[in-house]
Amino acid sequence: MKHRIVRPLQKYFLNPPIKFLFAIGLVPPGYALLETTGRKTGKPRRTPVGDGRIGNEFWIVAEHGMNASYVRNIASNPGVRLKLREGLGSGWHSGTAHLLPDDNPRERQRWLAGQLPSSAANAAVVRLLGTQLLTVRIDLDA
Repeated sequence: MKHRIVRPLQKYFLNPPIKFLFAIGLVPPGYALLETTGRKTGKPRRTPVGDGRIGNEFWIVAEHGMNASYVRNIASNPGVRLKLREGLGSGWHSGTAHLLPDDNPRERQRWLAGQLPSSAANAAVVRLLGTQLLTVRIDLDA
């Protein structure tokens, strides 16, 4: 039930303004844009996510686990791109995503908040709106 309420809220009200900022070249602090390949269409699909970059790894705690479209896209094709903040601008980085069902997503969020204090607010929202947390690690190409 929670998923059926939260998904349209995110899809139509929360994500569009963030996607618009990325489209005009403004990267909101604490966010990144994840691009996956649609598992049915093969088209690029872009989803705002919390900025979880630590070195050459990027960490995401998916709110809806395998129910999230981008997670199912990753399961089908783990090759992804991330649009990340770089100074005043942004740039695309390619990588390989790994779903980590055995990882503890709440512990991962605590660890991320220790590494990236700016991720604490995103972690709170994910816990509030999330229904089935799942950790995703993206290994960024050099």
